[in-house]
Amino acid sequence: MDFTISAGFSDAERETVAALYWEAFATKLHYVLGPPEKAMQFITAQLNPTYALVARGPEGEVLGVAGFKTSQGALIGGEMNDIAAVYGWLASLWRVPLLALVERDLADDILLMDGICVTAAARGMGLGSALLQAIKDEASNRRLSSIRLDVIDSNPRARALYERQGFEPMGTEQLGPLRWVFGFKSSTKMLCRVG
Repeated sequence: MDFTISAGFSDAERETVAALYWEAFATKLHYVLGPPEKAMQFITAQLNPTYALVARGPEGEVLGVAGFKTSQGALIGGEMNDIAAVYGWLASLWRVPLLALVERDLADDILLMDGICVTAAARGMGLGSALLQAIKDEASNRRLSSIRLDVIDSNPRARALYERQGFEPMGTEQLGPLRWVFGFKSSTKMLCRVG
C-alpha cells in the first residue's frame, strides 16, 4: 500500500482523526469518556495537530495517526474546564481524577507516545512500523534522548511491534481494582533510545 507520512492534519481531517483515535482507545476509555457522542465531541475539540504524524493513502485519505507528547504539549489535552464543557461540572468531578490516574509523567528530554492508531483496512501492511519510525525521526529532530510509551497487557500485538522497533520494557504497573474501569490489568513502560 502506498502512503506518505507528514506532520499535522487539517481542520477538515479533525473528525476523522478523532474517530480513529476513539476507535483505537474506546475499550480503555469508554467508561471515563463515554458515551461515544460525548467522547467524540471532547476528543475532536482537544486534538492538537502540532503533536501528530499522519499517514495518508494515495487519495489523501487518513490511514493512521501517531500522537506524541513533549513538555510543550500533546496530541490530546484538556483541563477541568474543557471536560466540564462537554460533560458538565458534576460529571467532571469523577472523570478528572480517573483520567489523572492514567496520565503519564514526562521528562524534558523524552518524547512520550500519545497513541498510535491505524485504520482497519490498513492494518498488517507495515503502517504501524512506518509511523513508529516517523516518531523516532521526530524525537531525533527535536534532539530528544528517547521515546517512551506504555502498552497495556491486553494488547500483545502492539507490544511485539514495539519490541521489534527497539523498545525495551522498563517496568510494569498494576492497575488494581481500576482494571474494571479501564479494561486492562497492567501496563508496561517501554523506552527506545534515539540519536
